[in-house]
Amino acid sequence: MDDQTRIELEAAAFRRLRQHLQEDRTDVQNIDMMNLTGFCRNCLSRWYQEAANERGIAMTKDEGREAFYGMPYAEWRDTYQTEASPQAQDAFKKSHG
Repeated sequence: MDDQTRIELEAAAFRRLRQHLQEDRTDVQNIDMMNLTGFCRNCLSRWYQEAANERGIAMTKDEGREAFYGMPYAEWRDTYQTEASPQAQDAFKKSHG
């Protein structure tokens, strides 16, 4: 496989992951993702922002989040984020504390 095809496939997989989290799994909370995978939507949006900045494209944290969440972060949080369960909070403290 040539490099350009690999890049296109990786980009398509990333777009599908973003779409899946935006449209199909808004019920999955970031803390649950962090507990299971060690990363969440905020991590993905930060990596997106960092990649843009590394290429000389000015992008703020909020712009990166909006690009990944598909809406301003505050809107996503108000619409989809729920209070983390005590179990999820404890698991997060153990793995990230």
